[in-house]
Amino acid sequence: MSQVYKDAIRELERERLAAEKALSARQNFLYENLTGMREIDQEMAQIGLDLVKAVLRPRDDDTVENLRKRNEKLAHKRKELLYDNGYDASYFDEVYGCITCKDTGKINNERCFCFKQRIISKYYEMSNLSQVLDKENFDTFDLNYYSEIIDEKHGISPRDNIQRIWTASLKFVDNFDNEFENLLLYGATGLGKTFLSNCIAKELLDRGKTVLYTTSAQLFKLVEDMRFGRKESTNSYLNMILDVDLLIIDDLGTEFATVVTTSELFNFINTRLLGKKSTIISTNLDPSDFEEHYSDRITSRLFGEYVTLRFFGDDIRIAKKFGLT
Repeated sequence: MSQVYKDAIRELERERLAAEKALSARQNFLYENLTGMREIDQEMAQIGLDLVKAVLRPRDDDTVENLRKRNEKLAHKRKELLYDNGYDASYFDEVYGCITCKDTGKINNERCFCFKQRIISKYYEMSNLSQVLDKENFDTFDLNYYSEIIDEKHGISPRDNIQRIWTASLKFVDNFDNEFENLLLYGATGLGKTFLSNCIAKELLDRGKTVLYTTSAQLFKLVEDMRFGRKESTNSYLNMILDVDLLIIDDLGTEFATVVTTSELFNFINTRLLGKKSTIISTNLDPSDFEEHYSDRITSRLFGEYVTLRFFGDDIRIAKKFGLT
């Protein structure tokens, strides 16, 4: 088990214990201030035990059904008692960082999304990407750096083009849960491809989605590390690449590719397509350059299954550096 996983598990355990302590304090407070609350909880706990015994007895369906009905009535009575005194069910859930798994990190023996995101966040911290997202997001994206002069080759100005891309990116975020989509951002360096990817990443992270960012060079190195068994944490990291809600692969085409790494790239792309897991890929390559760098299978998947968004115009990094708008 990697150190990142060990640290995450220890953190989660501390938070769970703190939540249980807070929950116990809230329960005791209500027991002291709401007449009948303690008795309801005690009876529901006893019914739970009786249900287990009844289920184990053969042909005792009537007893099981009666116990369930009694438990439902008590649960309803408990809810009314809380509501009448200004509380609701969330009063108990608020103690947990994650209501879904109640800070256990698991749901039905599967890792909860909160644990997966905790791991990803730790990798973000290691790469300082969390600080980048504070600066590069939809609120700080400035269209004024793009020229309003019509580009003769494309028949549209860079600003109108980036406005379209901006709109498509917002649509991607807003429809993320309901519409499976992948984005291929391509164009020369310094035009905002990485910045816009970070905008999308931050927005989805804020909405509770798991997001993993990697450059193509980092990804291909991980593949090589896995092949030669160089790092203990590599396999778990590569599994996350297949499993996260959104994978962002930046700067595709700048890496040193081999037959093995290219084959694994196809595996990542194809597996995520089959699993309907969204991916964003940014590259400086033109469509005509792809077949020189990658196989027909990869080129076909990218240009057949991804929404392609072309960036063009002047280098935004230079404009920002010299304060040009």
